[in-house]
Amino acid sequence: MPLRAAELQDAELARFWTPDALHVPYRAIETPGRRDGELLPLVMFLHGDWQDGTDNESQLAGRGNGSYELVDAARRGGIPLVYVVPQTTGAYWPPDRVLAVVRDALARWPIDPRRIYLTGISDGATGVWDALKAYPRCFAAAVPMSGMTELAGLGPIRDVPQWVFHGDKDDDTDVETGYGGAMVGSRAVVRALRAMGGTPLYTEYANEKHVIWARAYAEPALLPWLLGQRLRGAPCDFAGLAR
Repeated sequence: MPLRAAELQDAELARFWTPDALHVPYRAIETPGRRDGELLPLVMFLHGDWQDGTDNESQLAGRGNGSYELVDAARRGGIPLVYVVPQTTGAYWPPDRVLAVVRDALARWPIDPRRIYLTGISDGATGVWDALKAYPRCFAAAVPMSGMTELAGLGPIRDVPQWVFHGDKDDDTDVETGYGGAMVGSRAVVRALRAMGGTPLYTEYANEKHVIWARAYAEPALLPWLLGQRLRGAPCDFAGLAR
């Protein structure tokens, strides 16, 4: 009997744990098509808080909340890339946890350090922005969805290519005010970035609530846009960054 889509995805993605003290669980797959000596882009997806844990499985639910569409699109286009899906705990993505997975992935696959991309949903989107703020010259682009972050710290990442997604009727993370505290929703973040001279792309789905991710990850232009971004300067020495 053929595997269902979710089961096939789970079977396809190998299991890894970072070898450092954080011991971060993550799943990964390399799509076919690599030519001799070619360096590959790395796409990392950060899940939301309801998939927290250490089982190295829950983060794959819903085909990675729709993010596995990026793998499907890469396969259809014959595009080689590495897709990784780490797992966190405590409804929070510490930047050093993200860094640990990037560091381990660089040791396992022939990854282009100028083409490392972050995407995430809900608390994972907040984690994307936190990682950018912590390491503003290390990531080539970011795609946060249905997230929020503080306006403080946006200045250094204003020039990082970002495509932000949110539903205008979000019933969890308000598109403007977030949870009503210091962290604000995507609309306010994008407005602030643009006021600083940044040029983030922004897609706000009319009459959509919190769970927009399958629709957003299926946008035909998303993967080509993402893979078209590269660091302008020298790549980060991830092995040498503070642990």
